[in-house]
Amino acid sequence: MRTDHPPAGPRHTGPARRVRPLLAASLCVASAWAALCGAVLAQTPLQPGPASRIDKVTLYQGSATVERTLRVPAGAREAQFLCLPAALDAQSLQVSGEAGLRIGELRVQTTERALASACASPLDAQIRSLQDELAHVAAAASALQLVDKYLHTVAGGAPAEGGKAVPASPAQIHATADALRRSAEDGQKRAHQLQRDKEALELRLQPLLAERERTAGQRSRVVSVQVQLASERDATLRLAYQVRGPNWQSSYRAALDVDTSTLRLERQAIVAQASGEDWSGVQLRLSTGAPARSTQARLPRPWTLDIAPPAPPPAPAPARAMSMAKGAAAPNAAVETDIAEAPLPDFEVQTEEGAYATEFAVPGRTSVPSSGERVTLALGTVDAPVRLLTRTAPGVEQAAYLVAELARPSGVWPAGPVALLQGTRFVGNGRLDFAASATATATTELAFGRDDQITVRAEPVQEQRGSAGLTGSRTERTVQSRYRVDNRHTGAIELQVLHAAPISRDETIEVSSRYTPEPASLAFAGQPGTVLWQQSLAGGASATLAAEHVLRYPKDAPLRERR
Repeated sequence: MRTDHPPAGPRHTGPARRVRPLLAASLCVASAWAALCGAVLAQTPLQPGPASRIDKVTLYQGSATVERTLRVPAGAREAQFLCLPAALDAQSLQVSGEAGLRIGELRVQTTERALASACASPLDAQIRSLQDELAHVAAAASALQLVDKYLHTVAGGAPAEGGKAVPASPAQIHATADALRRSAEDGQKRAHQLQRDKEALELRLQPLLAERERTAGQRSRVVSVQVQLASERDATLRLAYQVRGPNWQSSYRAALDVDTSTLRLERQAIVAQASGEDWSGVQLRLSTGAPARSTQARLPRPWTLDIAPPAPPPAPAPARAMSMAKGAAAPNAAVETDIAEAPLPDFEVQTEEGAYATEFAVPGRTSVPSSGERVTLALGTVDAPVRLLTRTAPGVEQAAYLVAELARPSGVWPAGPVALLQGTRFVGNGRLDFAASATATATTELAFGRDDQITVRAEPVQEQRGSAGLTGSRTERTVQSRYRVDNRHTGAIELQVLHAAPISRDETIEVSSRYTPEPASLAFAGQPGTVLWQQSLAGGASATLAAEHVLRYPKDAPLRERR
């Protein structure tokens, strides 16, 4: 008698039998996820670019001269400079080459960027890459959802096809539950990581989309230049052109050493451009010239005399309304034209006027993106002696401030903002402007904050009124001011005290003043009525200054004062 024996080992039925396809599905998802991640990390889309490269840039006020180079093989009859910015000035094109390279005619063509396959924007490539990564993350998340749905189906204990579920042993139930738990836990972890990856990719994508939207008008068109030539051997072809929009501003850092009365002045430049092409690894020169300005001086208009005709009668109401509508349309049209043009960075650049422009060569090679981002470049330092002053205006504020008077160093120093430091301590911001002085040996002053070792006190103003004149028809008013300054430094300081004196602007008002001690100037900085006391004040010493002003004016006249 033949008896069939079951195979050795436990027999899996019901949920236990379904754990095998479950584990297989989980492994498939894990493998697919790993493959997707590997594909995303290995993906580096290559975009075709122009064969030429930017080698040199000379940056002016509101414009730049860009010089591109292109390697031409021997026997070439034509060369193309592709993907140039639409803001270039076609009249400024200049082509040159090495010896043995003969150059013929130029052809300039402007096309839409979308129609030029070689001019795909690097920004678009980055956006597409991030969008592809987001699609891969979404696909992996969708696959995990399918696995999660399958796990819920298995955990629900649905009977197997074609019959009833066979009761499972405790060992089988434990193995099935453990497999479900591990698969569900791994799936939830992966889902959480996918959500994190999605958020990170969206954060990277948002600024790129905003930048593409901002520069859509500037990058929508490109220019290509075709050069007819004859090359006997391998040579370098150069193309120079002018673009509108890029700008630069002088900026400075001034570090004051009080002990040596020396100022370390670091020259800087803030550069920004949105021309539509990035300047990557270029030789950059900054010029105080401005080719965008008129090359010819304005001439005076003739001075003519004539009798004005009688004024025309007022127009009827409908005509006036139509005239106003026409007048309002013109400014709107001008506004639309301005908006269509690329806005210039608002730097308020100040340049040194002269017969020749001054250029600053930036050492090494520099990169300036075409996003309007401000890039700060260092142009060297100068150590210059300064004259230290302690200045106070007690009638306005009972405090003293440290001021450094600096003579113009050699060279050209365009006006610009300056960061002020006393030693290594940042004290604030100011402005360096030697052009404010009309003298040949121009000087400027930089204030380095409050000097807390100087005590300034202003006594209450004493005022008396009385009558003057033989008949008492005039009012006499006496105003007395008194100040005290204490130097708590161990060393001497050069003290300047400023005081506002009354100035008569009417012949019926008489003013007489008396000062103790005598002031150094009655018109500080060329301003009449600003009195300056100046003296050396030893360490631990005090100075007392007084001013008395007598005002006489008609008794019934209303006196108007402005301070």
